[in-house]
Amino acid sequence: MTCNTNSLLNKPLKEVTIYTDGACSGNPGPGGYGVVLLYQGHRKELSAGFRETTNNRMEILAVISGLESLKEKCKVTLYTDSQYVVNAIEKNWAKKWRANGWMRNKKEPALNADLWARLLKLCEVHELKFVWVRGHAGNRENERCDRLAVDAVKQSNLPLDIRTQPV
Repeated sequence: MTCNTNSLLNKPLKEVTIYTDGACSGNPGPGGYGVVLLYQGHRKELSAGFRETTNNRMEILAVISGLESLKEKCKVTLYTDSQYVVNAIEKNWAKKWRANGWMRNKKEPALNADLWARLLKLCEVHELKFVWVRGHAGNRENERCDRLAVDAVKQSNLPLDIRTQPV
């Protein structure tokens, strides 16, 4: 179901475009993410790095970071080069993992359940459309996110990527 208005204020939702990317030097290893948010000619860039993480965690965390930076419910078109992220949301894999107690099947736990739990909550807040873009294929904003992510990996004193159990 799609809703084009904010029912509480009866005004159109702000339309925001977000690009995201994650990077890792080794997998696992030091990693980072980059985010570009675009809204009515305004631009905001976000990035952070972690000492020991995985590429997939950084891809998910980039999306979370972008969405968490929004101050109100928005209509968001989110571009990522991570098929893992797009498929987990668009094909409802993450919802199925959550419904199964964060298990992919009877024997295998879903990886990154802490981040998927956070992302699913954000998906309930915003009106989202996920779009996959080919990485390193000349998409200007995707390339910028990659540069932000790679630069974040190179920072000194990176914090730990603390994995928590989803609630």
